Amino acid sequence: MATLTERKAEARAAAFARRKISHEMGQGTAAHLSSVLAGYRGVPLGGYMAMRTEIDPTPAMEEAAAHGVVGVPVIMGAGMPLRFRTWAPDAVMVKGGFGALIPQTGEWMEPEILIVPLVAFDRKGGRLGYGGGFYDRTLEMLRAKRPTLAIGFAYAGQETEDLPLEATDQPLDLIVTEDGILSL
Repeated sequence: MATLTERKAEARAAAFARRKISHEMGQGTAAHLSSVLAGYRGVPLGGYMAMRTEIDPTPAMEEAAAHGVVGVPVIMGAGMPLRFRTWAPDAVMVKGGFGALIPQTGEWMEPEILIVPLVAFDRKGGRLGYGGGFYDRTLEMLRAKRPTLAIGFAYAGQETEDLPLEATDQPLDLIVTEDGILSL
């Protein structure tokens, strides 16, 4: 029988393949994400800068930035939660950890809503990430301070029924795809 680590690796490989197909088909749009965020104008938002085949939240982040503070994650080191640097559509961006773009300068902020990238998700709020635990640690830290809304943003093709999860995996509150908003 496969270990949890092996099952997660297999699930990631399959999910990356599905995500790549969705990405290559040009299915990604942030329209539904924008409609969700419109109900939270002015609430501090943490987004992300899409890498490789991730669905791109930038259009929704640009709209949100017109109404309040938006930040993007900065990897501080292995085993540590993410920190968020303020971002604006015209921010000068540089490469950060793992090649993710981060603002060259900016204040630190703490989001109350977090757009979470992922590799796979299920309809129970389960999320499979890249395996570093950054978002799980970050959500745990933020939720210990105040209610924090975690919005998974992904292609519909990244959905799966059987995710290998463990106790430290933080659940998503909402999942948004190019097809719509999924109720959990």
